[in-house]
Amino acid sequence: MAPERLSAKKLLRESSLEIDAALDDDEPLQSAVDEAVWMDVIQKMDEVYSQLIDDEVELEKKNAELEQSQQFVFSVISAMSDVLVVCDAQGRIEQTNAALNDLVGRNEGVLRGTPFVDLLADADSVERVRLVLAQTRAQRSGQVLELQLLDASGAHVPVDANCTPRIDHNGRHVGTVLVGRPTAELKRAYQELRSAHEALKRAQQQLIHSEKMASLGRLVAGVAHELNNPISFVLGNVHALDRYMQRLSSYLAAVHAHEPPAQLEALRKKLRIDHMLADLPSLIEGTMEGAQRTTDIVNGLKRFSAMDPDARASVDLAEVAERAIHWIRKGVTTAFELHWDERVPCHVTGSGGQLQQVMMNLLQNALDAVAPTQRVPVLHVSITRREGHAVFTLRDNGPGIADVHLTRIFDPFFTTKPVGKGTGLGLSISYGIVEQHGGTLSAQNAEQRGAVFTVELPLAQEVPSAS
Repeated sequence: MAPERLSAKKLLRESSLEIDAALDDDEPLQSAVDEAVWMDVIQKMDEVYSQLIDDEVELEKKNAELEQSQQFVFSVISAMSDVLVVCDAQGRIEQTNAALNDLVGRNEGVLRGTPFVDLLADADSVERVRLVLAQTRAQRSGQVLELQLLDASGAHVPVDANCTPRIDHNGRHVGTVLVGRPTAELKRAYQELRSAHEALKRAQQQLIHSEKMASLGRLVAGVAHELNNPISFVLGNVHALDRYMQRLSSYLAAVHAHEPPAQLEALRKKLRIDHMLADLPSLIEGTMEGAQRTTDIVNGLKRFSAMDPDARASVDLAEVAERAIHWIRKGVTTAFELHWDERVPCHVTGSGGQLQQVMMNLLQNALDAVAPTQRVPVLHVSITRREGHAVFTLRDNGPGIADVHLTRIFDPFFTTKPVGKGTGLGLSISYGIVEQHGGTLSAQNAEQRGAVFTVELPLAQEVPSAS
C-alpha cells in the first residue's frame, strides 16, 4: 500500500507542476494544453483521492479490529481464575493477570520487570523455575511444576503451574508463560465433593432400606400365617413330650424304689412306656422339622430386611425371581396366576437382596394394577439371555399405563395410587438399584393388554474351568 501512495503523491506533484507551467506561459503554451490533457489530469486526481480515502477507511477498520482483539484478550486474561505470569528470556515479569495480583497483593505495574523467582516461597521452587527458564529448547507442550508462592500475607500457597515456552516468528525462545492453579482450593473442593457423595450414598441406602421395610410390612400377614403352622406343630409336640416326661418320671421312680417286677410290669403297661418309646423318634423328628422350618422363614426375613453390603457376588437371576415370587405369594391375600414363559439360568454380578427387592416391587405393582379391574391377576414372567445380558420380563393383565404417565412412572414420589396406598418410591428406587448394577429398567404397554416391565442386567463373567 505504501508504494501506491508514493506514486499517487508523485503524480499529483507532477500534474500540479504541469498546470502551473501552463498557466505561467503565454497563449501559445496555453493552447498546447488541450481538453484531453485536462480530463486525464482530473481523472488521475480523482483516482488518487479515492484510493487515499479507501486506504484510510481500511486502516481505521484494521485499527478497530486490532483494538477489539486486544480488549478480548485482556478480558479473557482478567477473567481467568488461574494465575498467569508472562516472563522474558531472563525470567523477568512482563505481564500478569488479576488472579496473580490478588494472590500476591501487588499490581501489574509494580511486578513488571521484577524477577519471577522473587514471588517464590522456598528454594526448591526457585531451583525448579530456574531450570525451566534456562532451557532454550523447551518442549512446546510445556512442563508441570509444583511451586510454592508467597501470598499477600506471606503464607505459602501450593500451585500446580504449567510452564510453556514463548517462541517468536523466527523460532527463537523469547520467554516463558506460567499458568497455575492453587491446589489448596482444589483439595478443599474435592473434599467437599467427596463428603457430599458419601452423604448421598448414605441417604440412598437409607431410602432403599426404608422402602424395603415398607415391602416387608406388606408380607407380615402372610408370613405370620406361614409361621403359625410349624410353630403350632412344635408346640403340640412339646406338650406331648411333657406328658411323656411325666410318665417316664413315674416309671423311673418305681424302678429306683425297687418295686416288685410284677408291679413294674403292670405300671409299664398302664403308662404305655413301650408305645411312648416307639413314638419318641418321630415326635422329636417332627419337632426338629418344624423348628427348622421356622428358622428358615425367619432367616429369609432377616436376609431381606438386613442392610445390604456394598460387596457384589454372582447370583442367579432365576433363583432371585423364585424367592421374590415365593414371598409375594405369602404376602398377598388374593390368589393370582403366574406363568413362567421361559426360564434360563442367568448369573449376574450384584446384590441378591437388592435385586429381590426390585422384583418384589415389580410383582406387587403388577398385582396392585390389576386389583381395580376385579379380575384374577395373571402374571407372565420370563428370564432369557440376549446379547450378553440377562433379561427379566414381567407382563400383567391390567389396564396398562396411561401415555401421560409413561415418562413419569420412575420419578420419585410419583404414584397413581390413592393417598395412603403408595409412597411413589418403589419404582424410583428399583430404577436406581438396576442402574447401579449396570443395567436398565423400562416400562411399556403390551400389544394385547396390560403393562410390561423389563430389567436388563449384564451377565457375570464366567470363570474358565481348570484343565
